[in-house]
Amino acid sequence: MNGPQPGTVTGTVTEDLLIVGAGGFARETAQAVRDAAAADAAHGRAPRWRLAGHLDDDPALHGREVDGVPVLGGCDRVHALPAARVVVCAGSPRDYAVRARLVRRLGLPGSRYATVVHPTAVVSGSSVLGAGSVLLAHCVLTAAVRVGEHVAVMPQVVLTHDDTVGDFATLASGVRLGGGVRLGRGAYVGAGSLVREYTQVGAWSLTGMGSTVLADVPPGEVWAGSPARRLRAAGGPALDELARDAARAAAAAGDAGDAGQGEGTGPRPEARTPEARTPDARTPAARMPEARTPDTGTPDAPMPDTRMGNPAI
Repeated sequence: MNGPQPGTVTGTVTEDLLIVGAGGFARETAQAVRDAAAADAAHGRAPRWRLAGHLDDDPALHGREVDGVPVLGGCDRVHALPAARVVVCAGSPRDYAVRARLVRRLGLPGSRYATVVHPTAVVSGSSVLGAGSVLLAHCVLTAAVRVGEHVAVMPQVVLTHDDTVGDFATLASGVRLGGGVRLGRGAYVGAGSLVREYTQVGAWSLTGMGSTVLADVPPGEVWAGSPARRLRAAGGPALDELARDAARAAAAAGDAGDAGQGEGTGPRPEARTPEARTPDARTPAARMPEARTPDTGTPDAPMPDTRMGNPAI
């Protein structure tokens, strides 16, 4: 008789999984891991992940259980459990840059990060998921979708052909992206938002819940409404990440220029003075996005709490 016999367990080796965070998103991820294990068992497969526990910086949670899953200690305990894989599950509209800060603080190699996919999610064979990303229940990735690293995709999200989602982005529940949409690094798309095909949502920007995005959203801004319009600059943590990204890009460009000048050992061609040319009026010069502080008419964003007991998306 072909195929696994009743009671037979097949599949890959089960690995321990640590969830960094113990708030809403972390609890949803833990439930997705449980659901995936149940689906594996129903099909005679060994579970992909064994849920080892949560890690959270709130000392009041240490030694307790959250939905039956133990909180083993603070986030830095990942270094004491080197065999376990990790997924960082923190963030909220108030501070959607916290995942990037935590990943930077932990300093783990990419190979330590897991990818968690709920068994009801549909991911096409032509789509790609980055390490550390989480897809919750009933998400759909139709064709040639590229999802970066440490991306949070909440329930009922639909990503259609050729969408690109940058690292650390968050798509809240019920988001729908038309084809060819590009979400920048760290962008937050609020619950129920609709984004028109071939539209760009800039890095570390936020669209409010229920927004209808019909035009490009610049980096580091908050837009909302139907159609979505600019409300203000993003909060301090998001703008800090935007400035950090710009500085890193500038440094990388400088390093590449230095390497180019040092290449080759043969004689160099005779230097020529370039002709002075006026800019082509038809093509405006590209500009780096400007990191802006929050509008003076809007209260400053509160400093983020380093604890993650109750982040909610």
